[in-house]
Amino acid sequence: MVGTDLAADLAAAADLLRTATEVTLLAHVSPDADALGSALALGMGLRSRGVAVRVSFGFPADVPRSLRSLDPGDMVVPAAEVPAAPPLLVALDCASEQRLGTLIDRVPATIAAGGRVLVVDHHVANTRFGTDHVVDESAPATVVLVLALLDELGVELTPRIARCLYAGLITDTGSFRRATPDTHALAGRLLAAGVDPTEVARELMDSRPFAWLRLVSSALSRAQLVPDAVGGRGLVVTVVSLTDLEGMEPEDADSVVDLIRTAEEAEVAAVAKELTPGRWSVSLRAVGDTDVRAVAASLGGGGHRLAAGFPAAGSAEDVLVLIKAAFA
Repeated sequence: MVGTDLAADLAAAADLLRTATEVTLLAHVSPDADALGSALALGMGLRSRGVAVRVSFGFPADVPRSLRSLDPGDMVVPAAEVPAAPPLLVALDCASEQRLGTLIDRVPATIAAGGRVLVVDHHVANTRFGTDHVVDESAPATVVLVLALLDELGVELTPRIARCLYAGLITDTGSFRRATPDTHALAGRLLAAGVDPTEVARELMDSRPFAWLRLVSSALSRAQLVPDAVGGRGLVVTVVSLTDLEGMEPEDADSVVDLIRTAEEAEVAAVAKELTPGRWSVSLRAVGDTDVRAVAASLGGGGHRLAAGFPAAGSAEDVLVLIKAAFA
């Protein structure tokens, strides 16, 4: 059931998109399946209506390997090719404009030039940084809101569009660990539209280069358990260095946090991934009542109650000290 305010926002956003002739869709930096799947699904839907569409993100330079099958092949463009002030900019799965990374300047430039910025997101901490918003904190993923927009526009749910939406849904719900009856009903609709769930799951979560096994071995070997952290409920933490990632992509480290969070002695898991020398991205996962989003927000990040992250700087030891102090 869509609330009155959300229904009005969806209708207004659909009107905005319905009259557009050119749309720029931006996912957040290091896009996941929800961010990029949302951008591509909306992009394909708009293209079917004759709209000129481009999709981009600020980092990394290329589409992550596990998400490449979602891209129709000619929709994603390098960040440098995004106009300085497009007439209509859509930010997807971004709680704040900072999540756009190097493309952050497109937001004020677009607004200053008289353009519109539509924000489509499901994060509780969304700052409403656009001119128009479709934000629903109760939605399990941004793709849910994108599907609602496509329905408003009367776009046919093709197998390719459904695949992008399903990818975002399965990943942002933790493979349906955080799901409701509505979530499963939506998944059923996407499967009926032609999604192969086995194929999508394999591409997103079950296919890694052989070198990934060594990365996991190294990360697990240096994992630390801090039983007194989180009020005695326990913290498990490890780091993934640039050396560990040699010959691989940054996304290859993303699954490590889901491995260490299986430690029954810890309610919170944290993985620090080195992006460039001395620059880290910390992923947090929780079970139980711990709100890792609040901790991430206090350190300049954000996310959801059970899954969040924040940036950090310094040596591996510096970052470990920071993480342990945050959950002391």
